[in-house]
Amino acid sequence: MQEYQLKDREKAILRFVIHQFILTASPVGSRNISKKYNIGLSPASIRNIMADLEELGFLDHPHTSAGRVPTDKGYRVYVDSLMDPPVLDMQTKQIIDVNLSQAPSETEELLKVTTNILSDLTNQLAMVTYPKFEQAVLERIQIVQLSSTRILVVVTVKSGLIRTITLEIDAEVKEEQLAAVQQFLNEKLSGLKFYEIRNTIGERIKNFDEETYRPIVRVFLDSVDRIFTDIQSDKIVLSGAKNILKQPEFADHEQFQSIIELIENKDIIIHILDKKQPSNKDDVVVTIGEENRDEKFSDYSMITKEYKIGDLQGTVGIMGPKRMDYSKIIAAVVYVAQQLSAELTKK
Repeated sequence: MQEYQLKDREKAILRFVIHQFILTASPVGSRNISKKYNIGLSPASIRNIMADLEELGFLDHPHTSAGRVPTDKGYRVYVDSLMDPPVLDMQTKQIIDVNLSQAPSETEELLKVTTNILSDLTNQLAMVTYPKFEQAVLERIQIVQLSSTRILVVVTVKSGLIRTITLEIDAEVKEEQLAAVQQFLNEKLSGLKFYEIRNTIGERIKNFDEETYRPIVRVFLDSVDRIFTDIQSDKIVLSGAKNILKQPEFADHEQFQSIIELIENKDIIIHILDKKQPSNKDDVVVTIGEENRDEKFSDYSMITKEYKIGDLQGTVGIMGPKRMDYSKIIAAVVYVAQQLSAELTKK
């Protein structure tokens, strides 16, 4: 957390200005602060402090208004040290718990429900990325015969998640052959991470080259990238476009178009999320405006938290205008991530 050399009066005024701007979406004047908050300072004194905060880069002064608005730097000091502690009330927690517990057991449906809950709670664009399988540890492989030349490969990882892939074989195979290959593969590959299997499978199964099993072994070698690559790493569930578009910031046509483009191009959001690595895996990450390091996101803030299923993790988060109720939204994102982890572990 960055240290800011601000006097107590400056901190108080900055906090009140941001509170008011979050509530009204309008530039905040000294008279507004004087009337709204009983802080024992005249409008003139407040105006002088606001001018100092502007000079220090924490506030900005729109040309068309006498009031001030927070800058990215102002929001940052607010989030780091001035906002109320993030706390979620019991009623909101119960709503989250009930909705998640009643969600379908399929991972994809559960993630959709999660984004809907988070979007409704925050009135922002909610997002959840799929668990990343790159670090997944293989528990077992099952091979199911679909026909004489087609097999279904069922891959179970330590976290309990399952993936299935259908493969075509160039020769007819029998169930006993599949059973023998299945046993051999589990002996050689169980307990390894996906990337380890991709890099070493050729060496690990080279001794299993009897003529009767060769077509099955060959299809596994040829399909290793399909079976053990993170095919869902580029998948993300978004919800709440209608909510975010109700914000006053999007009354401007140009801003409206920009958020629509971001929502339609999920790759941009995934790219930003991939770069947002928490310093501590248990941390919530808040990036504000230009901190997102992409010009397209300079008008937005993102709040994200990892959720976990065993060794796997994905990301829960929201994106919205910088003028947001950070304390409430951080609390919601953290709790939803925790409860999603618990539900996925149970299911």
